[in-house]
Amino acid sequence: MDQAALLETLERLRSLPREGATVEFKSNLEDPKEIGQYLSALANAAALEGHNRAWIVWGVEDGTHEVRGTQFDPFAKKAEGNQSLIMWLQQLTTPRADFEFHAVHHPQGNVILLEVHPPRSAPVAFQNVRYIRIDSHRTKLSEHPDKEARLWDKLGLKEDWSGVIVPEATLDDLDPDALDAARQRFTEYLVKSESNAGRHPGIRQDVANWDIVTLLNKAKVTKGGKVTRAALLLLGRDESSHLIGAVDSKISWVLRNADGRTLDSQHFSIPFLLNSEALFGKIRNLTVEQMPDGTLFPVAVQQYDGWVIREALHNCLAHQDYLLGGKVNAVEYPDRLVFSNLGQFIPPSVEWMLEHQSPPEYYRNQWLIEGMIRLRMIDQVGSGIRRMFETQRERFFPLPDYAIDGDGGVPRVEVTIAGQVLDPKYTQILMKRSDLELWQVLLLDKVQKGKRLDKKDADRLKKQGLVEGRYPQLIVSGKVAAATGTQAQHIRKRGFDNDYYRDLLLKLIREHGPIGPDVVNELFMEKLPDSLTEEQKQTKIRNLTYELAHRKKLIENVGSKRGRGALWKTKGSPQT
Repeated sequence: MDQAALLETLERLRSLPREGATVEFKSNLEDPKEIGQYLSALANAAALEGHNRAWIVWGVEDGTHEVRGTQFDPFAKKAEGNQSLIMWLQQLTTPRADFEFHAVHHPQGNVILLEVHPPRSAPVAFQNVRYIRIDSHRTKLSEHPDKEARLWDKLGLKEDWSGVIVPEATLDDLDPDALDAARQRFTEYLVKSESNAGRHPGIRQDVANWDIVTLLNKAKVTKGGKVTRAALLLLGRDESSHLIGAVDSKISWVLRNADGRTLDSQHFSIPFLLNSEALFGKIRNLTVEQMPDGTLFPVAVQQYDGWVIREALHNCLAHQDYLLGGKVNAVEYPDRLVFSNLGQFIPPSVEWMLEHQSPPEYYRNQWLIEGMIRLRMIDQVGSGIRRMFETQRERFFPLPDYAIDGDGGVPRVEVTIAGQVLDPKYTQILMKRSDLELWQVLLLDKVQKGKRLDKKDADRLKKQGLVEGRYPQLIVSGKVAAATGTQAQHIRKRGFDNDYYRDLLLKLIREHGPIGPDVVNELFMEKLPDSLTEEQKQTKIRNLTYELAHRKKLIENVGSKRGRGALWKTKGSPQT
């Protein structure tokens, strides 16, 4: 918006009788966490109220709505880790909040407008917590289940796309082989049900005698004998896929080398009940050697647990947002499998799922999920993700990595299953420690892989003495390193104190000066902590040199003042 439009918007907001669910007036609110909570609350309130925008206004007095001006500058403001406030808010909202700051030049003072758009797929969470506005008050959405239910209704998840009956479809549009497999799988589902203990022979006979209509109705893939979209996805003939509508009802297997070059690929259509198994058969689950000491399990193990692969793939099929028009993908690399589907991850976070051990209240394709459970494609809702993590932990393999809400504006969920251990000794002992909760192992696993943690999670681990270092460059603590036998690795990642590095640099210059940046880099690049990037190491070297030259005044530059032409010598020593 240009200044005229912004001034018009400001006057419209000032003309309101008071704050409401989608308008908040502030003077100099600057706390990044509080801004993030307001962002979540206002976005969700806008969706619930049916408004196309919500606003925070800095520089206008609440009550009188007089312009007082503000010193708050969101464009220069830094958040935790010295990160840009705007980028920080983007990264800590799930799904990524759609917002924009505007600077308004008003005659009575500068005003900042935060324009917040309502979410389209799921309520916005900040740091994995969803907020809402009750009148002009900010509160947690979970504390108001009635509003949470209405909000999900507004976002369309109550309208289950997968459960819609397809009028043009008949039972003849279902694949005979898939129907046979469905009968067998549903029989096993009933046999394994605790309520049917001791009745196994009778159950098998009953199911064998059911006609197709009865079978599919009881398996909850059809409704009164009428074919649903879920029934077509799971059991439909390939040539009947057009009946589902303008969606891409395919799953793709892609084989790539370590450089990401595609070596082979194959696409599978419906019925997913059969073709997910066909895709599973394409994956090269090699036998590899892990944990060479052989003390915990045999040396020869498969790269992947078969159940974990199926659960990851079937989760993608169950939670895909088919209206977004994309395929489910299974990409195989030499050392990992990557599964992805389109659609917002509905639970607040993976960590939330591991801690609460319960499903969220809503799912996108409820009818499809129910059918997949009864056909034994996925576990009971909410338990599959936890079992995947527990299985990897039991095998002493790195835990699954979830990437939620990918780039490009289309919501996307991606899970990576590692096929090799990064540090066998560390992983083996870490996964075996019974005193660690699964969510703690997940976060320490991320630290091992060099992944960035949310500040909230980092603070929790620090409080428990499990990690150390300055956020976001964290390493496992000395306590964990001692317990996992990785003390040497811990020191390499942590490095030494600044006195050590200063003395080392001063000794180098005193004995061999004048010296240039190349010699300094040669000395320090391997001695600085492994946890630092190349750029961070260069910054550390510059800071050490600056401190010795300008603060302690122990060295001086006798070469060029710019670029790599510097030559350092100790003060008072002859130039050679």
